[in-house]
Amino acid sequence: MNDGSATHNSAAYGSTVGIQAETVHNSNVYFVQPDASPQEKYEVGVRFLEDGVPSRARDMISDAIAHGHDTAEVRFHWVLAMLSARAYHDLSTEELQRLHHASGLVRNYADGEWRDALRVAFELLAMFSTADGETGRVLERLRALSPRQRDGIFHHFDLVLTGGLKDSLWAENRERAEAARLSNGRVQRVWTYFEPDPIGPRAMPPRLSTAAAAQAALPVRAGMFVVGAASLGILALLADPVAAVVELLIALGAGLTAAHFGRSWWYEEHQLKAKGSESFIPHAREPDATGDGFTNRVRHSFDYYFSSRVPPGFAPQEWLGHTVHIRNALVAEIAVLYRESRISVDRVNWLIRHLAEDARDRHNRGSLFDLRHRKPASAFVKALCVAALIVLGIMTLALLGTVAAGADRAHLTMAVVAVAVAFWPGRAAACLWLEARSEERRLAEETQEYQERLTARQAAYQKWKSFLDTARPSEPEMETWLTCDKSLFVDEVLRHYQLTWRDLITHTILVTPARPYKRGRVKGGPWRYSRYSFRLFLVTQDGVREVSTEFNFADAKRGGEQRSNYRFDALSSVQVTERAYVGYDLELVLTNGPARSIRVKDADTHQLAPDENVQEIAEINLNAAGFIHTFRLLEGIAADGKGWIERNNPNNLPSFHAAD
Repeated sequence: MNDGSATHNSAAYGSTVGIQAETVHNSNVYFVQPDASPQEKYEVGVRFLEDGVPSRARDMISDAIAHGHDTAEVRFHWVLAMLSARAYHDLSTEELQRLHHASGLVRNYADGEWRDALRVAFELLAMFSTADGETGRVLERLRALSPRQRDGIFHHFDLVLTGGLKDSLWAENRERAEAARLSNGRVQRVWTYFEPDPIGPRAMPPRLSTAAAAQAALPVRAGMFVVGAASLGILALLADPVAAVVELLIALGAGLTAAHFGRSWWYEEHQLKAKGSESFIPHAREPDATGDGFTNRVRHSFDYYFSSRVPPGFAPQEWLGHTVHIRNALVAEIAVLYRESRISVDRVNWLIRHLAEDARDRHNRGSLFDLRHRKPASAFVKALCVAALIVLGIMTLALLGTVAAGADRAHLTMAVVAVAVAFWPGRAAACLWLEARSEERRLAEETQEYQERLTARQAAYQKWKSFLDTARPSEPEMETWLTCDKSLFVDEVLRHYQLTWRDLITHTILVTPARPYKRGRVKGGPWRYSRYSFRLFLVTQDGVREVSTEFNFADAKRGGEQRSNYRFDALSSVQVTERAYVGYDLELVLTNGPARSIRVKDADTHQLAPDENVQEIAEINLNAAGFIHTFRLLEGIAADGKGWIERNNPNNLPSFHAAD
């Protein structure tokens, strides 16, 4: 649960927290329709390239070119995708041939900035080893390009540019990384990337009304009451019309008064009992306090937000005690409304936070318990109702007296029977009528409360969702910040060892998650983490220098740095272990030490959308981590030792010759 404040972690002391939260944002930035045009495929490919997924970028842009979308701009991004996150020796013979062929197409494109950028890219590829006079002229042309083109070349040619050529550009790159590292409100916004998309607002609907059943049974009993009452009235009128009329009018008035005030009394008493027993919210089974059920997680979330949204004059624990019954009712409501398969409490935290803030605000207004406690019917209402019933009973006896005074015994017997016939069905009819009217009123009130609650929750949902949509960093922003972190880390390591790019044969950086972390991704894109582990391998003539550190991605602060150095022949083997439900592990075995296992990525099968391919997503994440190049490099060193280094030294590699 995170609303911009510190991360809340309820794990017990001494336990190891792994994945605290993970989410997949629904987005179409990487989605390609089956009938997409080459232009659309190219645009998606560029997005993949800018967001750190060059393998997919190569596929998409190559497909666009194959279907006729081939311009200097398209070919420029294709070259960047071919070389991104790859060293020169990673290129196959076929890929070098394709690059050579593409270099011969430059002259066929229309003049413009993209043609100039493409020509510079091929010229840099042809002279990656040393800096001489010709290199200086190429660097001048590189600096003359637009910032987007220049930065794209330097970023994606990272493993291709070495030696003096890279030394000449590194100071500028470091300055750009310093300037962009915390740009666009990174510290204030990064946490929103790992917030899950909130689930829509819901509220407990009104209970089903029982008015229909009561109304169905009412006519028979009401009919019997009318027959009995009418019979008594007729007999009284026959005996003494004047007295009977007065008595009947008084009885009618008393009955209407009792019905009016009795209806209010009945409703308040029945609602009071219902609210008191909290039967208005269906209860979920109480979870074990140590369990990990959905209800228990909802309860922990309510406790957290109520303790952090405290009105003035209350300590957090005091406020929790003051609102214990309200929280219990709300926990039961949320558990019933959102207990669904694969629904995380994180997606409901926006509503729990809103309810905590609403409770605080209602307390400040003095209306916290208005929805929970109802006032019983007033003594005045009760007195009027009781008085009306007494008058009704007296008038009934008066009517019997009128019949007895002015009629024979047979009529009196009939009057007594009429009273008996009217009383019992009348009592039942009154209860049914009161129940039906009470249910109609309850349903109207609960419907109004439901609409008010739902409207308030919809407003809170839209406010939270709009905030996330506005504040959540884009994929290019996340990739830019990560690239800046890597560049500055590499620069610091080079300074520590007093090395220049001329001193390096090659290098690689492996970017892996650091526990505990939160992770998130856009549908179809790579996982991004709240905490990273950077592992840099610098290969020089003397051996391999390995430096690792952990990064808090929110503020770019790092710690826990470790360094180790070893000769080429000390790395005896490198192997990868893939476990479907765990992830990928890279194991380094040194001749003079224990094997080291590096978790490259965690499993994500359960987080895939139905239309996502397991292998494709795994490849995207491995490429984003820099795994492919790192594995090839370490595997080659482990297999051939210094022989591999000598064969792949930039000074010993065949130069790339651009076509005339």
